[in-house]
Amino acid sequence: HSKIRCQMAVQISYQQILVSLAKAKVRYLVAGGIAMNILGMERATYDLDLIVFLERENILKFGRVMTKLGYRPKVPVKPEDFADEKLRREWIQKKNMVVFSFYHPKNLFEVIDVFVYHPRPFDKMYQASKKGQISGQTIRAAGLQDMLFMKKKASRPKDQIDIRYLQAILRKQED
Repeated sequence: HSKIRCQMAVQISYQQILVSLAKAKVRYLVAGGIAMNILGMERATYDLDLIVFLERENILKFGRVMTKLGYRPKVPVKPEDFADEKLRREWIQKKNMVVFSFYHPKNLFEVIDVFVYHPRPFDKMYQASKKGQISGQTIRAAGLQDMLFMKKKASRPKDQIDIRYLQAILRKQED
């Protein structure tokens, strides 16, 4: 059930990214619209939002996978610069950066947005995550409570719809 939903929710190129990250043992969570699909709400989305565990070696592994798949940072820096905690703090403070984006030169509409900070403690989010399967690899999406937290924080019009949906799921679970 969640295997089928997970595959339908993720575009082929994004599937390749998620499977490659899982095979490389990168610790991450899917967030945003694709996570909403994995949680059960069919919703169109064009980007892939990820929460990568912000530990240097994990980020470097992540950067190697993205580079191998042909993705490049949108900003004029090297992928490994993302692993520099001091630089990330500077981007957050001076540029109000929320996500570090990657794109593929052959398809500029494919964007991978990676949070430059953990919206909540990563280990707790990881424990509460929802699992799916793609090509035999376990894919983890942020859980209901964490998605609700992030959607409330972003609070864009499309997030309001997602918030109502997530609250309905939580009410069903409580009954």
